[in-house]
Amino acid sequence: MFHPKVAQPDHEIVDLITRRWSPRAFDASRDVAREDLLRLFEAARWAPSSFNEQPWRFVVARRADPAAFAALLRTLTARNQEWAQAAPVLALVAVRSTLERNDVVNAHAWYDTGQAVANLTLQATAIGISVRQMQGFDIEAARAAVQVAPPFEPAVIMVIGYAGSPETLSHPPHRDAEQAPRSRRPVSEFVFDGTWGRSLR
Repeated sequence: MFHPKVAQPDHEIVDLITRRWSPRAFDASRDVAREDLLRLFEAARWAPSSFNEQPWRFVVARRADPAAFAALLRTLTARNQEWAQAAPVLALVAVRSTLERNDVVNAHAWYDTGQAVANLTLQATAIGISVRQMQGFDIEAARAAVQVAPPFEPAVIMVIGYAGSPETLSHPPHRDAEQAPRSRRPVSEFVFDGTWGRSLR
């Protein structure tokens, strides 16, 4: 059965990737079990990283802990707070931009952290959990809210939970986006054959 958020790829890929998407509407009545959260972070744990530095850290704020959840929620933009408050879990992703071994700049830290989060989101999709990542938050407020230790830097805040009805969203453009088909650039626009700009044949 067609669902607007299931990707329609031009080339065959695994079903897990076609089903991954980032909702704003979350089911406020469903919590995420601790065991399932640990499965997500276990998936992140096994992502590749330069020198095996694993430069990522996660700070989890569950709605079951109202003070922690409210503190992190307040760091989001007002528009993001409107819908994110329904989710059971917020998680701040932090990145260490220097190598632990010698404190030299780790040029791949953000790239590696992105791979860890990608692992996490695919694991979430596999077990029916949804994740949305946001850059719409106050970095310094988030750093203070969860006491991010230097030299780590806040990167994004993730909303984790179960997708809910778009009708719960108060902002009409958000409701519309929730039901619109997904789209991406075709492979021919970003994969080049031998030299920049020549599409892979």
